[in-house]
Amino acid sequence: MDRVFVCSCFGVTEEQVRKHAEAGACTPRQIASACKAGTDCGGCVRRIQALLGRGACPRRQLIDQGGSSLAELPEAA
Repeated sequence: MDRVFVCSCFGVTEEQVRKHAEAGACTPRQIASACKAGTDCGGCVRRIQALLGRGACPRRQLIDQGGSSLAELPEAA
């Protein structure tokens, strides 16, 4: 299995970001709460945004289709 690191500061891979997104993390802040990615040097935040923007977050698709509102989603810790 190929490991593509998104956050080298904390050793977080693309696969880990996708798993957190599938579990409900839809923003870089929620990803950071889940695995610390993006909380040190910040160099990976754009990469995380790109991964989330490519449909990694099932809830984001619902929001984009008008199926839910952001107000209905739980806040990040």
